[in-house]
Amino acid sequence: MRKMWFILFLGILTINCSTSSDSGDVTKIEQEIEEEEEIEEIEEVTGDIRDISASELVADMGPGWNFGNSFDVRDNDKTAWGNPLPTTGVVDAIYNRGFRTLRLPVTWGYNMGDAPNFEIEKNYFTRVESIIDYALEKGMYVIINIHHDDKWIIPTVAQATFTKDQLDKVWTQIANNFKDYSDYLIFELLNEPRHKDTPEQWTGGTEEGRTVLNDYYVTILDAIRKTGGNNELRKVMVAPYAASVVQKTWDDFVIPNNDANVIISIHAYVPFRFALEASDPDWGSDADKADIDALMNRIEANFISKGLPVVMGEWGSIGLLADKSERLKHADYFVEACMSKGIVPVVWDDGGDFGLLNRRNFVWDFPGIADAAANKN
Repeated sequence: MRKMWFILFLGILTINCSTSSDSGDVTKIEQEIEEEEEIEEIEEVTGDIRDISASELVADMGPGWNFGNSFDVRDNDKTAWGNPLPTTGVVDAIYNRGFRTLRLPVTWGYNMGDAPNFEIEKNYFTRVESIIDYALEKGMYVIINIHHDDKWIIPTVAQATFTKDQLDKVWTQIANNFKDYSDYLIFELLNEPRHKDTPEQWTGGTEEGRTVLNDYYVTILDAIRKTGGNNELRKVMVAPYAASVVQKTWDDFVIPNNDANVIISIHAYVPFRFALEASDPDWGSDADKADIDALMNRIEANFISKGLPVVMGEWGSIGLLADKSERLKHADYFVEACMSKGIVPVVWDDGGDFGLLNRRNFVWDFPGIADAAANKN
């Protein structure tokens, strides 16, 4: 195994950055270490790709937690959405709670250079790596992706040539950086790929968008596989349009290159009125349960029965109107429904309305819901 030195950051970085969270301007990160709390020698968790199928790997993963609204902030300043900078203390907290999968959403576009190379800033890679390496050392699975880069990933024919060039170069950099890592590191190609701010973005998109997205996935997977090393057989997660549960997105979805190492990524905030819209504060009716049961049965019929394993990359319930007791009932039922079908549930935590963990003091604001999400109840 290779070894690397890195600094464990405990919220001690300051970043010079653009103050507009959606300006599109990309500036170089300048990191100033105000206080060096601790320097440790950490083994970079490289290793082998095991001789197991995608389904066998998913069966081994265990429930997960999303490090949301941190590295995936649409800004060079990764604290712009109200969360502190990611720290290893958060990884300790989720591991100790019983989670064995960490999904680490990453937005790259505000930390890369312009065409033609789209070079990702080296110290941004270092910051992302520090969290990945720490979680892998604990024996966790880690999922990294391209997240919230909607400004340049536009699934239209008019944008396809430019977008594919950038996807190829960005994923080549990511893949090269991690090509020696074990198969406990999973690449999720795109988060919720869609034509953002269009009327159809959450209702299944257009036929053009779904077709172009399939083409983008071939470009990305080719880029990853060409880097060689462990990436030749690394498991990858691939989402239908917008990671949607709308049937037409599943019907038009094509496994890139018919690759045997693909895992399906789906996001579901079900029932919508309770889980995401926050217009219904109560959960637990027969209709509520039927919504979840119907979704799980459809996932099984469309994917699992065909040998395609599924990770529920995001799920949860918004904490605006609903009492924590209602959210706990929902979490218990949803996780049990996932686990009964062999689906890995990865709860969404944005540090805000979906927040379960206080990332400043590492105390769980909703320990019961967290236990349900980790399948401990």
